[in-house]
Amino acid sequence: MGREFILSLIYSLIILMFLTACGSNNNTEKNNVNDTANKNSNDEQIISKPDKQNSQDSVTDNEGDAFMEDVKVKLTFNNEVAIVNMYDNPTSRDFLSQLPLKITLEDYGGTEKISYLSKKLSTEEAPSGSDPSVGDFAYYAPWGNLAIYYKDFGFSNGLITLGKIESGLENLETMKDNFTVHVEKVD
Repeated sequence: MGREFILSLIYSLIILMFLTACGSNNNTEKNNVNDTANKNSNDEQIISKPDKQNSQDSVTDNEGDAFMEDVKVKLTFNNEVAIVNMYDNPTSRDFLSQLPLKITLEDYGGTEKISYLSKKLSTEEAPSGSDPSVGDFAYYAPWGNLAIYYKDFGFSNGLITLGKIESGLENLETMKDNFTVHVEKVD
């Protein structure tokens, strides 16, 4: 009886290993199919971007965001100018309604220049957050501050992109201390 038990146990282990191996091969095949589908001809990984039109809580990457037709903002500071092309979204429109403004920008984390607004902006129809890139002009809703990115940064919950700096970013980046900025809509 002991021998039958041992043989039964060995048989069970062999079947278990076979089933486990089959499951692993299936997952590997599925991953390989996905990996193949997400690589280009140079074998570089392609990252899928979320479909903003089919998602209420999407992430913006600024590609495909529509600029407001001919709506630009001028930032004047220390005899320098930066120009921002504004995106068409409720938060940007709320920001524009508060112009002209006089704000103080300060460096934050060696990545961005920030300024706290006296009045919070609308977050209506805003995405859950965004992944800012160099030149993004944004609003960080949790703190109620503007953010101008001069270095790349990772995804941030509550970050809403208002526009993109088209010129003068290097002037902002080189400012070391806190400085006053006049913000106005360009006519």
